[in-house]
Amino acid sequence: MADTPREPYVGRAMKRVEDPRLLQGIATYVDDLRLTGTLHAAFVRSPYAHARITRISTAAAKAAPGVVGVFVASDVNQACGIVPCAADMPNLKNPQHRALADGRVYFVGHAVAVVIARDAYTARDAALLVDVDYEPLPVVTDPEAAIKPGSPLTHPDLGTNVAFEWSMSTGDDAELERLFKSADRVIRQRMVHQRLTPVAIEPRGCVASYHRGEQSLTLWTSTQIPHLVRTLLPGMIGVPENKIRIVTPEVGGGFGSKLNVYIEEALCSHLAMRLHAPVKWIETRRENMSATIHGRDQIGDYEVAVKNDGTLLAIKSRTIADIGSYPQLLTPAVPTLTGLMLTGCYKYKAMRMDVTGVYTNKMSTDAYRGAGRPEATYLIERMADIVANELRMDPIRFRQMNSPTSSDFPFATACGLSYDSGDYHAALAKARRLARWNELLDTRARARKDGKLFGVGVSTYVEICALGPSKAMSAGGWEWGCVRIEFSGKATVITGSTPHGQGQETSFAQIAADRLGLPIEDVVVLHGDTNVSHYGRDTYGSRATVLGGTAIVMCIDKILAKTRTLAAHLLEVKPGDLTFEGGRFSANGKSLGWEDLAPAAYVAKNIPPGFEPGLEASSFFEPENFTFPFGTHIAAVEIDRETGETRIVKYVAVDDCGPQINPLLVAGQVQGGIAHSIGQVLFERTVYDEQGQLITGELMDYPLPRAHDIPEYVLGSTVTPSPSNPMGIKGVGEAGTIGATPTIANAVMDALYPLGVRHLDLPLTPEKIWRAIHLGEDDRGGARIPEADRSAPRYTTADVGEGALEVGNV
Repeated sequence: MADTPREPYVGRAMKRVEDPRLLQGIATYVDDLRLTGTLHAAFVRSPYAHARITRISTAAAKAAPGVVGVFVASDVNQACGIVPCAADMPNLKNPQHRALADGRVYFVGHAVAVVIARDAYTARDAALLVDVDYEPLPVVTDPEAAIKPGSPLTHPDLGTNVAFEWSMSTGDDAELERLFKSADRVIRQRMVHQRLTPVAIEPRGCVASYHRGEQSLTLWTSTQIPHLVRTLLPGMIGVPENKIRIVTPEVGGGFGSKLNVYIEEALCSHLAMRLHAPVKWIETRRENMSATIHGRDQIGDYEVAVKNDGTLLAIKSRTIADIGSYPQLLTPAVPTLTGLMLTGCYKYKAMRMDVTGVYTNKMSTDAYRGAGRPEATYLIERMADIVANELRMDPIRFRQMNSPTSSDFPFATACGLSYDSGDYHAALAKARRLARWNELLDTRARARKDGKLFGVGVSTYVEICALGPSKAMSAGGWEWGCVRIEFSGKATVITGSTPHGQGQETSFAQIAADRLGLPIEDVVVLHGDTNVSHYGRDTYGSRATVLGGTAIVMCIDKILAKTRTLAAHLLEVKPGDLTFEGGRFSANGKSLGWEDLAPAAYVAKNIPPGFEPGLEASSFFEPENFTFPFGTHIAAVEIDRETGETRIVKYVAVDDCGPQINPLLVAGQVQGGIAHSIGQVLFERTVYDEQGQLITGELMDYPLPRAHDIPEYVLGSTVTPSPSNPMGIKGVGEAGTIGATPTIANAVMDALYPLGVRHLDLPLTPEKIWRAIHLGEDDRGGARIPEADRSAPRYTTADVGEGALEVGNV
């Protein structure tokens, strides 16, 4: 008799199956690996931002007990090739960054030499014995100064600090100019998106081992992209791809910083082959802050053309992107994502974005949680508030009148994208309900009457996820998966995605268990080893579940179709007569489960004609479009007048990522993303001084949010399925970061609105806010709000639904 139908796993808030090994400390990270005969690497790094290397003496280091070798550029660069940049930027001027600095260093932390010793302590001590003479050269750290005539050049041989120029616009620029001329107002604002340091809790690290007999290399590395490393590493070290195995053990955070191929991975691989011994390198926190990619770092001048009734017409952006001293894997592509999402979730008729990528004497920027999309959402949502303020309109009504309704989807944007599905008004309405909007505004009114600085902020966002269709990706945008029913009837799921905290060992098991009718305990999910997961495009851009999960669904569909043929043969019925439920194929009162069918498929003594033994299928999923999750976030803050400190007193997030496989995982991703935004808005900024010294090179100097800075979150969701994949899911890994940054910033600026403060750039530190309160300091380009406008309430307590979009002054 069939078992009583159980509740589906998909949709359940289930704890992660990964957690027990992590919580008990029995998981394996790169630094836990202990291979026999392992040698240890330590790098000598430049203390100068720009200097000529006039002499390197390695004699003392080589003579130190336990040191196996010391290597400089002339020893290894020819064998290690050039750091790859996969971004397709036709006019990119690339300085060809190599493993070790050869004659010149161009950022603090630039590797000059590597010491190999029998233990890590000896290697680090010996690195201090390497004597390097430097001749300092002129430095440039300000990207705006870097493009002026006479600026010091980061790479003199290029003859310019301009790395690339990129533009995108809606068709003919004449239409854009016509719209600007027809506008009642053109509202301008300059914004600085500060440089950030990702600070994963586990720094980078790798262990390389070479098998001389097989001439094969195994590299264990803390990365988000083992398959892309396997694709790109051969071009650096000359080992064929089919002789390289990349293994990603547990990864203690990535956030985009491990979405790269770094010089240390190539050097350790080369030296393992050269020295006939495994080579291990574990990054120090100082190295992590100075020689792992940074994020953001854009300066933008924005113009919005608008009618007096609030109708948005067009937007222009002129952006300088500080990309650091050389391009990493995706460096030039990140600001182009800002351009793709420049219009946000609004019905702009035209847009134009011009980007100038600039080299400076800093570490490279690259993808950091959101990768270009947080910059877009921040600027468009700050501009939404600034425009609404100037028009003296309720910012929520302003947003709703300019956003598409649910019947407008698929929605063609002025940026050339087709948003798949959405109901922005529903998400906004739900966020208002959860925030108890009217009560929140009453609280603000009472606080202001008492002389307190209390503000509320809103952000309605949309993001581009599930990267993506191969035509839009440099190395292909598909994803691969494999499902195998074992002889025992249990299932093994293999994915080309590389989860590192997102929880796909759980969510993929939920998907497979439901579709196969198995207990979730009978499903194992494997990933992160290119000898097991043969193909993949890995994890970034909120793509893993959308693309990797769909590939798994495709595999299961193939297995079910094949197994139906076998079950019909064994039960002597037609395949169409069978039903499948609870893991069993049934007809005429008889049924067979996986424990019956799997042995029959593998023993293969009684199979249909032409039936291929085994129950295994693999699939590549190629999406037709990106997905476009969206949502509304609301925050309330209170500012201490005496200290300038900001306290978040309420935070509400309503996110729509389509149907949720596991709501607990979704909530975790959203909460983590919001925490990133709290850091960006209130605390974090990567600072170089005029000489290119990294001032924020340790956690003593780079402030991160602490537990008491994180408020209680009120989380909600709406569900709008995407038509681009069979599960309708959209992705959620970056949603919190994208939605929260402008929300918190808008709340702070609302609190300062009665004082006439128009705009402050991030981070909104206590000092900056105190100066705005007591000294009247705004950032450049921010004129004070006229005295007569400061008493306008800005938000109303009236319900704003799709049928109540009347616009007028408040």
